[in-house]
Amino acid sequence: MRGFLFLITLVGTLFFSSIINLSVAVDTISLAQSIGDGEKLVSALQSFELGFFTPGNSNNRYVGIWYKFDPSTVVWVANRKNPITDKQGMLKMSDDGSLVLLSKDKKIIWSTNSSRVLENPVAQLLDSGNLVIRDNINMSSDSYVWQSFDYPSDTLLPGMKLGWNLRTGFERYLTSWTSDDDPFPGDFSARLDSHELPQFVITTGSRKQVRSGPWNGRRFVGIPMSSYNFVFKPLLVHKQDELYFTFEPFNNTVKTILVMHQSGATHRLVWNWETTEWSILYSWPFDQCDKYAQCGANNYCRINKTPICECLKGFIPKAEDEWDTQGLSQSRKCIEKPPSDCPSGEGFLKLPAIKLPDLYLYNNSMNINECEAECFKNCSCRAYANSDVSGGSGCLMWFGDLIDIRECPPGLIWGQDIFLRVPASELVHHLNKKKRIKIIAVVSAITGIFILVLVLCTVWMKTKNRGLESREEEEEVPLIDMSTIAAATNNFSQANMIGKGGFGPVYKGNLSTGQEIAIKRLSNDSGQGVEEFKSEVALIGKLQHRNLVSLLGSCIQGDERMLIYEYMPNKSLDYFIFDDERSKFLSWRKRGDDKEANTKRIAGTYGYMSPEYATDGKFSLKSDVFSFGVLLLEIVSGKKNRGFCHPDHHLNLLGHAWVLWNNGKALEVKDEETSEAVERAFVFEFVLIVNQRKVMKKQLPMEDKMLKMS
Repeated sequence: MRGFLFLITLVGTLFFSSIINLSVAVDTISLAQSIGDGEKLVSALQSFELGFFTPGNSNNRYVGIWYKFDPSTVVWVANRKNPITDKQGMLKMSDDGSLVLLSKDKKIIWSTNSSRVLENPVAQLLDSGNLVIRDNINMSSDSYVWQSFDYPSDTLLPGMKLGWNLRTGFERYLTSWTSDDDPFPGDFSARLDSHELPQFVITTGSRKQVRSGPWNGRRFVGIPMSSYNFVFKPLLVHKQDELYFTFEPFNNTVKTILVMHQSGATHRLVWNWETTEWSILYSWPFDQCDKYAQCGANNYCRINKTPICECLKGFIPKAEDEWDTQGLSQSRKCIEKPPSDCPSGEGFLKLPAIKLPDLYLYNNSMNINECEAECFKNCSCRAYANSDVSGGSGCLMWFGDLIDIRECPPGLIWGQDIFLRVPASELVHHLNKKKRIKIIAVVSAITGIFILVLVLCTVWMKTKNRGLESREEEEEVPLIDMSTIAAATNNFSQANMIGKGGFGPVYKGNLSTGQEIAIKRLSNDSGQGVEEFKSEVALIGKLQHRNLVSLLGSCIQGDERMLIYEYMPNKSLDYFIFDDERSKFLSWRKRGDDKEANTKRIAGTYGYMSPEYATDGKFSLKSDVFSFGVLLLEIVSGKKNRGFCHPDHHLNLLGHAWVLWNNGKALEVKDEETSEAVERAFVFEFVLIVNQRKVMKKQLPMEDKMLKMS
């Protein structure tokens, strides 16, 4: 009898445990199932987790969603208005198909309140980070009766919509947390303004704090890096029944989110896999000129000028005493210069690269010429602009005061041209000013040419008796046909692939002449554009040297961009210096002997690119000096720049060497596996090459010094 009771108890315990509790590996909650505090849902591909958490220094508990690789950054909160004060909460699927959060006394803290009732509902955490309630059999999005993507917190994930259901009037928008300790909805919201042509706005209540300017077919005109970047692609979708903004990463390995911060700024964050933390790609508002109507009516804000506010062309201050010393006053106003000679005596003046003003009228059937004509014949029309810079039709016109205009900050690519109505006198003044500028430019050019000729003649006379100095001739890098390269590599066979650099794979090939070649084939998602490729070809063509692998040619055909080098049959230098055992066989003479037979490093590999090339794609005469310095530092230390790890800090090899230099311990960077003595001067000079960059031809003699080291 006692054994029978034990068996009944065991079976009952297992049965109820299977109903009430879920394994941490599941991604769904079915009817009568639940998860308690300490348990989680994990999406199928291990991308996201859902569970209970405590923010910051708070004692409250919330249900949230976060990336599995970073539980500290919560991207969605269920009960942000109603926290649980203990760890007795439970999330379960109710009989009516709603997902409910219960307190320890079974009180409903939060519920999805699903509008449709399903016969067999299930809640599932998707790998997009979306929590959905659907039919257990039907996996399509049509069966969703509720989804967390419709109720964002402070974070916009890839694929999440920010905008409007035009049929029902339902709006999706971001709202900041109150603080790092409290996810309760804060003061700031990021939303899509659907008036006329859509624009992105940050509001407090119904009041605009920041405005992006309208979508122009490619980007929001007033947000830096909203289009020209290699991280994500912005999308504005306008259908009959919905209008929304979303984005998608260019690469699945890139993790990026948009966060509405409690400070009132939106942060575009990108996950850094090396530092395992989020990095800010850009923040918006960018500066004080982004504040809504910062300079009042008919003014525009220029952040690098003093004062930063200035009346538009054809306008004058209404009252000088309204302007403070910084030119800041939202109440200040500029008015038209009298008298007005509309319509025949006026015209339009282009104001380039600005954030277009607010309160515009939109007509999508007019082209830019029709837009100008329509604005010209209406004296109330103050300005016009193209609404679609990608080539489509569309017209924007402004009537009344021009509000919230700013000049594009230097160094950033955004803004758009606007055509401003001005009196004829202003047009004449502008044309005369342009004419004077042209005259000054022509006179300056002629004077400069005369001085240049005079200097050249003087130099020629001085060098006439000594003979002309030998000059380095630029060797034009030949173009090689795509069919030739395909034949040489067996149509880019995997068997011919010998490596993969930062911008794509490298193949070995054989030309019809029997010459062995190495082909660097840039991948389409490498991030390197045509200009960067041309810059690299031009610079490498100039830097041919006996100790550098020779560039034989290049190929540009369609989307394909390739560099053709001579093939180096021996192992590369890093095969030896970065291995603890093999590095012992490299003397300092062999480490310095980096001639063609054992060097095959190709410019453009991450860890060797100069900062200006890696971040902006700008390739200069000093870019290879940085790469050369990194290579020398790796040779001396026997360590890789990428992947370098030190127990005392998180710096890379360059940062570590610089710390040693500043602490007077530069010799400690030398490879400990070598027993040979090294001259202090050489180590010091290698450490400083990356920082004190000269042109490459002044650094190449360093190799000769290395060969003489004993």
